[in-house]
Amino acid sequence: MLGSISDACLPNYERLLADLVAIPSVSSSAPGWDQSNLGVVNVLQDWFAKLGFNAEVMDVPGQPGKANLIATCGAGNQGLVLSGHTDTVPFDASKWQSDPFKLTTVNDRMFGLGTCDMKGFFPIIVEALRNLRGARLKQPLIVLATADEESSMSGARALADAGALQGRAALIGEPTSLKPVRMHKGILMESLQISGKSGHSSNPALGNSALEAMHEAVGALLRFRERIQEKYSDPAFEVGVPTLNLGRMQGGDSANRICGHCELSFDLRLLPGMNTIGLREELSHIVKSIADRRRVDIQLESLIEEVEPFATKADSALVKLCEELSGTQAQAVAFATEAPFLSKMGFETIVMGAGSIDQAHQPDEFMVVDQVKVMAKHLEALIRYYCL
Repeated sequence: MLGSISDACLPNYERLLADLVAIPSVSSSAPGWDQSNLGVVNVLQDWFAKLGFNAEVMDVPGQPGKANLIATCGAGNQGLVLSGHTDTVPFDASKWQSDPFKLTTVNDRMFGLGTCDMKGFFPIIVEALRNLRGARLKQPLIVLATADEESSMSGARALADAGALQGRAALIGEPTSLKPVRMHKGILMESLQISGKSGHSSNPALGNSALEAMHEAVGALLRFRERIQEKYSDPAFEVGVPTLNLGRMQGGDSANRICGHCELSFDLRLLPGMNTIGLREELSHIVKSIADRRRVDIQLESLIEEVEPFATKADSALVKLCEELSGTQAQAVAFATEAPFLSKMGFETIVMGAGSIDQAHQPDEFMVVDQVKVMAKHLEALIRYYCL
């Protein structure tokens, strides 16, 4: 059954974006910051219902107040998904020159929290549909709005686990300065906790230093980093090797006490083709050998659920079409997106959107007006190719 795009009149881009920016939807692993995204989802549901879409709200299991929106126009299994996330990162209002929740336009820049990352993508979809009013779709157009991309990616994980979508191609409108991205690194974020035995520092035999065991563990992790960087590389990435960053360490409580507990947080950025299960097994073997030798307890735990590396073949139809539209060869980036989850569902997937990642997660985040118009034209072309 064919679907058709309604000719319902919605306000202009700036007004639509202002409505989304005004709704707080921070996601964070810190409970004091974390907020519901239902306000944004409800507004988007109203927009796309008016445009003739079947707009379904999908609650995210185990996450009260969190939901995805799946808005579908048309039927079939070879259509196009346009995907974005509804949440923003935490912010420091004192560092903004304007109200983060009020869209402020200065010259060709629209300032506000989430303008480029990435509430601004949804009204761009509406702009693309303005020239397609009344069009009858031979394959479905699906607009996907997800929860918690900036923290746990629980929205995209729930969709992938449920196998909730079918289609041929998917575009995620993250800010890439209109350049197509077909590969990005994955991420593991880990915590290493070592428990020894505290004691008076005057006699080492009274305790078992967790800090000295951590010293050995850090050395082992750095050697592990050298090994994986020798084994894996890809010149398509600006940083063409996997990275391991020692991000945070704390331990002990006093200079005159043997350290009884020490903790290290670190992350790994993985290239496409790297096996996360094998890497975890090697890390587990490393820490077990230190624990046995030092006679300490070591726990290796994940701080977040992993995000797999992402890659779409360079010769895929979607990549070639986006390269043609943008006039730019598809790129590889270090930051992670929801692309692996859409790929898992069987979509050829690409990341491309208006705005720059350099403005994301920063005070005075903004969207460039001229890029909005260009991206809307790109989306219109993609909809015509895949759905009409």
